[in-house]
Amino acid sequence: MNEKMLNLGNNRSIIRELFEFSKGQKEKIGADKVYDFTLGNPSVPPHKLVDETIKELLDTQTPSSNHGYTSAPGDNEVRDVIAKDLNKRFGTNYKLTDLYMTCGAAASLCITFRALTEKPTDEILAIAPYFTEYKVFVESAGATFKLVPADLKTFEINFPELEKMLNKNTKAIIVNSPNNPSGVIYSEKALKQLAELLEKKEKEYGHAIYIVCDEPYREIAYDGLKVAHIPSLYKDTVVCYSYSKSLSLPGERIGYILVPQQAADSKDLYAACLGAGRAYGYVCAPSLFQKVITKCASVTSDMNEYAKNRDLLYNGLTKIGFECVYPQGAFYLFVKSPEEDANKFMERAKKYNIVVVPSDGFGVKGYVRLAYCVSSSTIINSLPAFEELMKEYK
Repeated sequence: MNEKMLNLGNNRSIIRELFEFSKGQKEKIGADKVYDFTLGNPSVPPHKLVDETIKELLDTQTPSSNHGYTSAPGDNEVRDVIAKDLNKRFGTNYKLTDLYMTCGAAASLCITFRALTEKPTDEILAIAPYFTEYKVFVESAGATFKLVPADLKTFEINFPELEKMLNKNTKAIIVNSPNNPSGVIYSEKALKQLAELLEKKEKEYGHAIYIVCDEPYREIAYDGLKVAHIPSLYKDTVVCYSYSKSLSLPGERIGYILVPQQAADSKDLYAACLGAGRAYGYVCAPSLFQKVITKCASVTSDMNEYAKNRDLLYNGLTKIGFECVYPQGAFYLFVKSPEEDANKFMERAKKYNIVVVPSDGFGVKGYVRLAYCVSSSTIINSLPAFEELMKEYK
């Protein structure tokens, strides 16, 4: 067997391990007595237009039309609709030929990393805290993954550390904003600073350094904050997008890669993405849901529920005495562990049937992540348990 793949298969991510623990506890004592904050599985239903569109397609279209192959880059109509929607929102000039429909953001990222790298010395950087699977995706593409240490004061970009790590082997840096797991939205000021730094390094090294935007949470922003459109700030940007969160469709695996024409070697990069998708065996993105997106590209699920949950959990835990990073977007709360070892805190929390994810896998020690895309009643009912847990540290 391939030893790397065997190891990945036998050692699931800590998030999945904890999710399985939570399922077992729910079977033993009842789902209402277990406070599971592990998975970023949207709790709000899809926009009503999604179900209406599916029903209409099944009633009016032929099976071969709904379920047959599309072109490898995706159906022209859906790509044209997405391009026009982005242009309307961001004042851009994208065309359908800049878009490649994929099986969600995970596929988009894997394809992009493989398209951008060709030897083990090629490096892709991520900013801590980061989504745990980035390392798996980059190393599976045959490249080297490197982590920029976190700025523990702001949880934005740690520029002194980043500048130290950039070198002639750097091919790309991943930007995930709103961020999983911190909920922080990178400020436009920080992103402009990043663009200036990368432009300087591009000139120094004589080749492009791409920003790879991982944007599944782009539409989940609170308090009137705007999420910057990074291709408008830095030309060498690739966007990897998913409708999993914005339309509450995580299991349907539908998203896209956007390669703007302004990006360096954009035609070759787009072709390399097609080649990487072919090599990975992605024949085409799910055809039925490409058609759904044609009708639903400009709508989102109701995000107000997440804002309500954010306030319930953040206010509830800080009142008890927990120190938390204030989430500006996404649906995660990053909570500082009352003891140095977050894994020990996680084990203590289990005694109260609270299931949280330790931060070690996100590239930061001493925190836990709580996904608050759960029912409001789960949050409210969990607070007395959190209070009892905190008493152990007082």
